[in-house]
This record gives sequence, structure tokens and C-alpha cells, in this order.
Amino acid sequence: AADFILVKDLRHFKILETYVNGELVSKDGASFIKKVVEENAAAMNRFDCRNMTAIDFEKPYQQEVMIPVIEALDGQLITNRLEIAPLVKEGKMVPDTTNDILKIAVINRYFSAPVVVAFIRNFGLQKGAIASTVAHDSHNIVVVGCDDESMARAANLVIEASGGVSATDGILDHVLGLPVSGLMSASDGYEVAKQYTAIDRFTKDELGATLASPFMTLSFMALLVIPHLKLSDKGLFDGDTFSFVS
Repeated sequence: AADFILVKDLRHFKILETYVNGELVSKDGASFIKKVVEENAAAMNRFDCRNMTAIDFEKPYQQEVMIPVIEALDGQLITNRLEIAPLVKEGKMVPDTTNDILKIAVINRYFSAPVVVAFIRNFGLQKGAIASTVAHDSHNIVVVGCDDESMARAANLVIEASGGVSATDGILDHVLGLPVSGLMSASDGYEVAKQYTAIDRFTKDELGATLASPFMTLSFMALLVIPHLKLSDKGLFDGDTFSFVS
């Protein structure tokens, strides 16, 4: 009745075989577990969100001298809070890709509400946008992008899929649908892994992302309980003072 694994050696820990309840379920990286398909089973999901437009992501300039900016840290859940002078064009604050200052937005996926927009550094995107509904803890839609049109496009890709992760350069689109609560897929695991690898590679090679795991980092940018600065559908939140940034 044992659950156990066989490894090549204890130093590199390469798994050769996996057993569950004494039965071989995986060997040399291939799974023998059969996919379970339940007929007429509906995916559990709560999604009530209209399609976005570029206007939803505009950030009016109100004579701010400095603005708070989230600094994402590669491989970290914490962020830094920066104070940076905004780049202003035609009365609006806009991304500054030269200095790696991009827009970040959170969209409430459960009911209609205004889109909350702020700025973030260190994602490295030079064009396009990425979006995800894997966004702890509320799992709203979180978007990072270089322009409002691309951000709307990336958001709409996951909205139309009732959840998932997406990336766009404004012309080419990639989306991995996650229809089970906007967090999981009922599709074959190997196929999901293949799609995720493709969208991750597109984000790095075509959009310019410099983070090791851009979607993993993105998923924690709305987790308010981890300092120092995060963004929710209610606004920027300071994890040190545990209050919203006015």
C-alpha cells in the first residue's frame, strides 16, 4: 500500500518511477494516470465582467510631482515602493518603457467596478501586455502592459476565456484558458504545460519580459498582505502601514 518514488541517486534526485498505493503511476517523466472525464460536469466559476476598452486604462494627470510605483523583485513575493516622476503625454500619465515603468491594472471579475490603474517597474516589457486571473487572493484580473490598447486586449482574452493567462504584442495573441474558477484547466496536463511554456516564451522573447517567471510574479502583485506596495481592485495598498495609498 506504499506511496514512494525511485530516484537515480540522492544527490541529483532525478525521479525514475513513482508509485501510488503500490501501483506504478509514472516512469521516466511519463504519467500513466488516466484522465477522468465526467459527462455533463460544468466548471465551477464566478465570472461577471464586461469587455474592456483602452479608455478603461487611462490614468489622468492631476499635477502629481511624484507617484508611488511598485517595484517587482525577481523571485520574490515582496515588492519595493518607489517614488518616481510620472511621464505625461496629452494630460495623461503613461508608461515609460525606456525606464521600465509600465502600467499595472486590477479589474474586478465578480461585478462591474472601475478599473484601478497604477505603475510598476522591473517587468521589462517593451511592447504589448500580459494578464492573468491567477492573482492571489481574490483572483481578479491583473494586467501589466506598455499601452492601454494592449492592456485592454490582454484583459479581454482572459475575460472571453472566463479566466486564464494571456499575452499580446498588439497583433499576435496567446491565451491559456483556465475555466475552473479562473485558476485551473480540465484539459490534459501535458497539453496545458505545452501551452504555458509557449506563452511564457512569447512573453520573454517577443515582449521583452526580463523576469524568470513573469506570470508567477504577476500573480502576487495583488496580494495585499505582503509588503511593501501592492494593487487591488480598491487601489494601491501599503503593506507597512496596512492602509490604502491616498
